[in-house]
Amino acid sequence: MGIGDKIENAAEKAGGKAKEAAGNATGDDRLKAEGQTDQAKGDLKQAGEKVKDAFKKD
Repeated sequence: MGIGDKIENAAEKAGGKAKEAAGNATGDDRLKAEGQTDQAKGDLKQAGEKVKDAFKKD
């Protein structure tokens, strides 16, 4: 996984956490759900990159 991909995935996950926190603070369920979705996307992308890296090593 390239450093750029790691940063991008971490930024997406951090942005999701911020959205979720803002949704919790304001009582906005849509924003909270959007934040949770962004976090899940970041996690999935990171997992996909790790799988690609595992196959590159062989």
